[in-house]
Amino acid sequence: MARKREEVQALGRKTVYSQTYAPEVLETFENQHPDNDYWVRFNCPEFTTLCPITGQPDFAEIRISYVPDKRMVESKSLKLYLFSFRSNGDFHEDCVNTIMKDLIKLMDPKYIEVTGFFTPRGGISIYPYANYGRPDTKWEQLAWERMAAHE
Repeated sequence: MARKREEVQALGRKTVYSQTYAPEVLETFENQHPDNDYWVRFNCPEFTTLCPITGQPDFAEIRISYVPDKRMVESKSLKLYLFSFRSNGDFHEDCVNTIMKDLIKLMDPKYIEVTGFFTPRGGISIYPYANYGRPDTKWEQLAWERMAAHE
């Protein structure tokens, strides 16, 4: 099954980078295999944001894993979205939770988790983790199990 070109706007067009937080750039497309449960994983090893107190840059690898339902996030739009944090001032934990909540709102996945592996600042690394499983389903139980087992 071919994807419909009209479903996505950013892919194949000139790249325009937002200088402010821009969840509106996120796009989805139809999942061609909604009857299968499977993982999709994105790694963004060059994520940057600003410390909201000092304004200094913070660097991280952001890992996003999800089990799609009917819609999936388009990768170029995700790249543009993650890039939009570059001039935004947020704590590490806020970035991870914001990314997760924006993706839940966008595509209503069965399950999603987001981890930020932030480089050390002042000798301390911070690795915030957030997850979500659709309520009243096996995915809610998976979210609890993965949270309880998280190190």
